[in-house]
Amino acid sequence: MTEKRKVLGRGLESLLPVRRSPDVTLDPVAQAAPGESVLEIPLDQLDPNPYQTRTKLDEHALAELVESINSLGVVQPIVVRPAAHGRYQVIAGERRRKASQMAGRDKIPAIVRQVSNEQAMEMTIVENLQREDLNVMDQAQAFHRLSHEFSLTQDEMAQRTGKDRSTVANYLRLLKLPSKVQELLQQDKLSFGHAKALMTLPAHAPAPTEELAQRIVTLSLSVRQAEEAVTNLMHPRRKAKKKRIVDPNIKDCEEDLKAALGCHVTITDHNGRGRIVVEYNSLEDFDRIFDVIMRTEPEE
Repeated sequence: MTEKRKVLGRGLESLLPVRRSPDVTLDPVAQAAPGESVLEIPLDQLDPNPYQTRTKLDEHALAELVESINSLGVVQPIVVRPAAHGRYQVIAGERRRKASQMAGRDKIPAIVRQVSNEQAMEMTIVENLQREDLNVMDQAQAFHRLSHEFSLTQDEMAQRTGKDRSTVANYLRLLKLPSKVQELLQQDKLSFGHAKALMTLPAHAPAPTEELAQRIVTLSLSVRQAEEAVTNLMHPRRKAKKKRIVDPNIKDCEEDLKAALGCHVTITDHNGRGRIVVEYNSLEDFDRIFDVIMRTEPEE
């Protein structure tokens, strides 16, 4: 059996206690790591997570969690760390904290963990990345913060979050898309697949990317259709010139006029009605052609 890939050294299980069975009452103390404790902390003593990159919570899922808390209580403790003045800072479990407030609870079970700023942020990101409803731009911002605030390389971020390095790189590339495209991604109007297709367009000219992104949304294009649209935009097909079909008699007249005027002549005829187009290359050429046409007597 392939060993489960670990994150943050000891693995996520060592950071976030796992409830083994929904039918078994959770024993928080037994699930805390050695030296740690579980406290019933008043909700008004909790400060929000400064490293939280999630910009919105799924309202439907949050409502279901409120119902669960009303029925069973908070079955899995949140993870906090000590803050100033006897307060605590939420590291993992923001949804449970919010749902507990909505359920009218005063306290919430919490594992108190001594962690550094970097560890706190890593734990927050790992918890977020495990949720399917996490917005792609939220993930991109999370990786960006790991990179810029803690100077982690893409390889290090991939190892610590359990993602492939190429996936991490693609998330970071989202931040180079035009702001209007990022807004559509934040609103879940574009998928990660759509974004990957748009990222192949030149970054120095945002207008075509923005216009195509809006067209994808308006027409509900699939990722495959978006990829084809990008290809057509980058490599437009040349329109084949329509072959001109000319009546032989008309063609003969064109050649006669060309020889007489010394210039290119085109005759368009539609059932006896049409036009004669005489082309000239300069004012001197125009004067010459004009003189030829206006000449009433042949040259001697």
